[in-house]
Amino acid sequence: MTPRRAADDRRPLGDRLAAYVLIAPAAVVLVVFRLWPLLLGVDFSFTGDGDQDGTPVGFGNYSELLHDPYFRIALRNVGWLVVLLPVAVAIPGLLATFIFLKVPGHRLYRSVYFFPAVLSPVIVGSIFNLLLSYDGPLNKLLAAVGMAPVDWLGDSKTALFTVVGVHIWATFGMALVVFLAGFATLDPSLLDAARSDGASLVQLIRHVIVPGLSRTIQFVFVTTMIGLLTSMFGLLYVMTSGGPGGSTTLPEYYVWIQQGQMNRPALASAASTVLFLIMLVVGLGQIAILRRSGRED
Repeated sequence: MTPRRAADDRRPLGDRLAAYVLIAPAAVVLVVFRLWPLLLGVDFSFTGDGDQDGTPVGFGNYSELLHDPYFRIALRNVGWLVVLLPVAVAIPGLLATFIFLKVPGHRLYRSVYFFPAVLSPVIVGSIFNLLLSYDGPLNKLLAAVGMAPVDWLGDSKTALFTVVGVHIWATFGMALVVFLAGFATLDPSLLDAARSDGASLVQLIRHVIVPGLSRTIQFVFVTTMIGLLTSMFGLLYVMTSGGPGGSTTLPEYYVWIQQGQMNRPALASAASTVLFLIMLVVGLGQIAILRRSGRED
């Protein structure tokens, strides 16, 4: 028995149980309102809709999903989200770095950058619908400098990237706050030593800040990906309605279509289960990659 284990065994029973008592309410809420509904949804996904309501259909709903072209488009769009994820993390990370290094006006920037996070997605979507319309201010600005107008939301080649860009603008303030909290744990002596050795800003970020914030970066990567997969419904509904041609359809929007418009709750449950598995695999993969890269550094 290790000395630490022996010391723990000598503690009063109340002290040893205190930690479990403190986390019990959160654990109960998590099980009752998260885990249990998730399990019910998975079970419901193996039943039928319509005339087969409540009848076990095995993997019938999942087979239908794989043969649905719109769901395949939604999965392809998830791949684009994974590709764009580093950009969504790098933006608040770099801005938090500049604020931490106290660039002129850093206190003002902290407030300005966080402001979009308090706006409703419906408000954000409505504002950018006006800004990005074909005859809107942005295209007029492009015309003023001799460039052709862009159909930001009506072209399937640009619509998804446009909506993701708006989502990043509207939500990166929260990730910025997390990064700033991570900077508070950074050892100032390491920064001072790097500056004394003549390290440039790029070297400072690469060799001091990134390794020192590895845990924070992992957290932001995972939470940002979850946000991209589960928090874009409001923008999609207001800005594109999943179009044009399903090019901006994501699994969460597909779930709403099946549940709210097609009255296919069992198929929607199957799509929700697939979405959960995607988030689980992507999240675990991100953590593994980031941990490996951290050990290599």
